[in-house]
Amino acid sequence: MHNKSRFYLVTGAFWGGLPFFLACNALAQPSLTGQIGYINMPSARVGEDGTFSLGYGYDKPYGILWTSTTVLPWLEVSGRYTSIAGVSGFSDPQYGSGYGRYKDKAIDLKFRLLEESSFLPEISFGTTDVQGNRLWKGHYLVASKNVLPGLEASLGMGTGRIQGAFGGIRFTPSILPNWSLVAEYDANDYRADPFAGQTFTAQRDKGPAIGVEYQWGWLGLQVARQKTHSSINAKIDIPLNLKEFVPKIQEPAYYTGAPDLPSRPTLSQWQNDPDRARALATALGKQEFKNIRIAMQRDNLVMELGNSRISNVGRAVGRAVRTALYFAPLETREIKVVYTELEQPVATYSFYDLSTLNDYLLGKASRDRFLQTVNIKSGRDEEVKPLDSRTLALTLREGINVNLLTNQEGDLIQVTSDDTEDNRFHFAPKMGVYFNDPSGAFHYDIMAEATYKRRLGKGLYLDSALSADLYNTITEVRQSSNSLLPHVRSDIADYKRVKSPKLNRLLLNQYLTLSPDTYARLSAGFYEEMFRGAGGQVLYYPGFNKNWAVDLSVDALQQRDVKGWFGKRDYQTVTALASLHYKLPMGVTATMRAGRFLAKDDGVRLELKRRFRSGIEAGFWYTKTNGNDITNPGSPAKPYNDKGMFLSIPLNSLLTFDSRTTGDFSLSPWTRDVGQMVMTPGDLYEILNDPKRDIDNYDGLGNFAERPDEQSLPQVTPPLPSYHPWPMIRLRLEDSGNRWLELDDKAAALMAASVATLAATGLDRPADRFFDRHQSNRLIRNWGTLGKDLPIAAAALSGAAFALGDDRLSNTGLIALESSIAAVAGNSMLKLAVNRARPGSGGDSTWRSQDTGQSRLQSSFTSNHSAVLFASVTPFAKEYDQPWLYGVAALGAAGRMASRDHWLSDVTAGGLLGYAMGSWLWQAQRNDSRYRSSLIATPKQLGMQIDVPLR
Repeated sequence: MHNKSRFYLVTGAFWGGLPFFLACNALAQPSLTGQIGYINMPSARVGEDGTFSLGYGYDKPYGILWTSTTVLPWLEVSGRYTSIAGVSGFSDPQYGSGYGRYKDKAIDLKFRLLEESSFLPEISFGTTDVQGNRLWKGHYLVASKNVLPGLEASLGMGTGRIQGAFGGIRFTPSILPNWSLVAEYDANDYRADPFAGQTFTAQRDKGPAIGVEYQWGWLGLQVARQKTHSSINAKIDIPLNLKEFVPKIQEPAYYTGAPDLPSRPTLSQWQNDPDRARALATALGKQEFKNIRIAMQRDNLVMELGNSRISNVGRAVGRAVRTALYFAPLETREIKVVYTELEQPVATYSFYDLSTLNDYLLGKASRDRFLQTVNIKSGRDEEVKPLDSRTLALTLREGINVNLLTNQEGDLIQVTSDDTEDNRFHFAPKMGVYFNDPSGAFHYDIMAEATYKRRLGKGLYLDSALSADLYNTITEVRQSSNSLLPHVRSDIADYKRVKSPKLNRLLLNQYLTLSPDTYARLSAGFYEEMFRGAGGQVLYYPGFNKNWAVDLSVDALQQRDVKGWFGKRDYQTVTALASLHYKLPMGVTATMRAGRFLAKDDGVRLELKRRFRSGIEAGFWYTKTNGNDITNPGSPAKPYNDKGMFLSIPLNSLLTFDSRTTGDFSLSPWTRDVGQMVMTPGDLYEILNDPKRDIDNYDGLGNFAERPDEQSLPQVTPPLPSYHPWPMIRLRLEDSGNRWLELDDKAAALMAASVATLAATGLDRPADRFFDRHQSNRLIRNWGTLGKDLPIAAAALSGAAFALGDDRLSNTGLIALESSIAAVAGNSMLKLAVNRARPGSGGDSTWRSQDTGQSRLQSSFTSNHSAVLFASVTPFAKEYDQPWLYGVAALGAAGRMASRDHWLSDVTAGGLLGYAMGSWLWQAQRNDSRYRSSLIATPKQLGMQIDVPLR
């Protein structure tokens, strides 16, 4: 695992958060694999939504370091790192002599299918070891029920490692709520475990086990006795959906004018005395505001600024406006605040009624009344003229600050100096962690790093980083890269071994705003330790109540040498990645990147992450490219694809004062070349996403006034995330079922489809012979490629229409996706029933069966590609009266014959099935207003609107 930021300690975590810690209710106890359960067996329970658990168990001969996260209320993801005593990790002493015992990584998933009710049990399905070597793979179905107060019982059935029936009980007496007794029937097939013959596992068998548990706040401990030995499991639970873990006892108070209350000038005095504006800018600068620009435009006070410490935009704007009321000219009728990031306008706040603003800050006016006097616009309000780029605030702060522990970056010790123009010097020790390398399971790197950022002009910044190695164990990495791809990352150990000081980053970044919703960045210099170059990024991030953004980044790169200064290696490339970011319910964001990666491999990368109420984000990525990485653990039959998990922790949830700093951690192979990206010099989406989200949430004002009565507002303390799609799904299913019953021509349609398929059957052989004779023709080959790729493009476009379109287009895209799924399901049943052999597989009959051993789901009749194509285009063709789309679908479907993957009758039947599904579901669900619900969230109103037309 690579710690990409820092190892940090937090003061106040114990004495500030201990009372809360002790007051937490006991959470469900994970089993030795990390999944909620008993001792070795799982239960149907999943952890409380947003719970992150970390633990270690010993169950002879296994030592298990595990982690588990309830990423959604119905989905628990567990990861475990299992070491096996008595088994060497590598037999080659030259390659892995420092690695120690054998270790294996595994990821397990548990899906809750049914929540417990008064009469029904909770039911879950689990699958184990879904990635990696799959040494512990298996599946299970389990039901759990509280049969009596404090008594839970579970019964399940498993295949794979869990063989057959299993069960468990947990009893928690009311008089001792922190203690539990557990018992289970362990159905693991231990003798089929890897290396069972070499370890104690050979002596283990199925059977009963009993244990005792103790839960104290977030901590838990289990001791159990199994048939042949004892086991122990310790864990800590961290509820990620808490707003914060440590009270903000050191947070600076907002501006009150003390000790010397400033006198407000007249407009004439303000205009004739520059010190008036400078005094306001100085007061703002002392509150960590940056890039402060102030001007009077007629009788409007305009402030352009950002804040380097306060994590919520609404709260930062509230402090700026509160301060401005002490200094603004008496004739001021309106205050406008342009909130910026790196001088790029994110939103413009306009306050029309200053008396109501003042009353609200003092607690004399309600939020509803105040909202009637506020307007928020995305980007810069076109009425606001550009402000003078000259600073009015303090220059470099006096002296240099030395902080131990209590600093907003979370460093153990740091030396800093900064000013209101966002110029900053920072010096601190850093630590990097590298996990599970063959030369040793754990490596680390301790260094001293100095960073310097300098504003050179409007939106133009110099960004630099110089590091010196203090101590590392990476010199023990002996094996050289065996990658067959360009070594864009697999030589990283060579770079880390160099202990002399390095210039890790030296960049010029120019940030630009092209329109209120379009931003750009141009960069040149040393991007990171391994690459230098020049490039840029363009981001389109639409205004309020939009849940998507797109960007394009292009970089021309040259690989640097290992010394870390001005030398280079003989490798250069151009990377180009287009990204779509889409926000889903429950705080989930999906990102799809497509283009060229560092090793000149082309492909796509999917990222999914969830943001919890604490601000902590957890997610994973998976990349599929044409890099064809066949080196271990890849193989010629199954090339390796880059993947990993990550965690982002905002320090403001851990510190006793607010902070915008985050700690980023990732778990992924650190010496792979496929699917790699250059370290971005300043990703615009990451820079703007948090402030955009704050502004888009509810009324966009957050904890504006910092009043006690604001704390219960959802803007300040968001409710626990929830999403209930079932009512809309039920409506669609009901409408589809009703429409199916209303169709009077089902028999006639089936007859017509059968006749068309039979007619096509008569042409199967001539059509296949024609394409067989012309396989060398380039046009025919390209036609075949089109037939393979067009259905994927059609499904992707349907998804884009659903995600990005207006109500009508979005509903049509969803119907197209539903039709495609229904068509594939129908096709699969026909494939299983018919089991037809594909063209070119030998034999004289066009309706011969596949050879024994071949999957029936891969049989020829009918064509999935043809079905998906027609199912995708039919709803659009009907909704928008575009019959030419059927011609496109027919052309693509015929490509399956051109490539000799299907007979003509396969394509015909598949197309008719896809058309039937698309037509039926479009007729049933085209009235999108029946399912429409929208959240109204503006500065003047908040609520839910549901439109259900009467029939």
